[in-house]
Amino acid sequence: MNYKLTKEVIDLLEQFGKENTNHYYPDTVQGFKAWICDKESSEYAKSNEPYWEGKENGRTAESAISTLLVHLNRYARTYSKSAIADSDFATQEDFIYLINLRAFGRTTKMELIKKNIHDKPVGMLIITRLLKNGWIEQTESDADRRNKLISITKAGIAALEQHMGKIRIATEIVAGNLNHHEKMELIRILNKLDRFHYPIFSRNIDSKDLIKTVYEEYPFKN
Repeated sequence: MNYKLTKEVIDLLEQFGKENTNHYYPDTVQGFKAWICDKESSEYAKSNEPYWEGKENGRTAESAISTLLVHLNRYARTYSKSAIADSDFATQEDFIYLINLRAFGRTTKMELIKKNIHDKPVGMLIITRLLKNGWIEQTESDADRRNKLISITKAGIAALEQHMGKIRIATEIVAGNLNHHEKMELIRILNKLDRFHYPIFSRNIDSKDLIKTVYEEYPFKN
């Protein structure tokens, strides 16, 4: 038996336990492997740091990430706007709501709004517009008659399918010139960020308390 290797694995497990006190990674073999993978990626990144605008003047990586995410969102919206230019869709959110309803089936209004990371007033405006166009319908919930369940209609499916070709092209353009490996790595990283932010968003913390609460309660500072 290779006792040196065994000791190194045990040391790694001990380090995993100390660094995973917030249980971000599950306490399983898969969680342990994911933790090791992320640590290796982090070490590689430290030795292969990319350049970003303003880096030489002290601009932080966090600032660059925030700005680039804003830019990419604007690029994506521009392509989405082009994809629905000759349609009855008012905004890209209209067809995103329909896509979610088609993919996941009937749901409550608030569940759909939360899935799309919208505030209630904005989400309700979109739902009202979709109802007016006849693209979705609402029914009473069997479990709670106070809740309305919404689902996509045949007209909604037809509206989606009529423009789905352009929508798919728009999504392909957003991914740009990334190769398959880069796309998979980007999905992994964005999923990690989404898993961090979604529980915070779901708490509906008041804006004046949001930054203070996240800074004090959530482990993200390296």
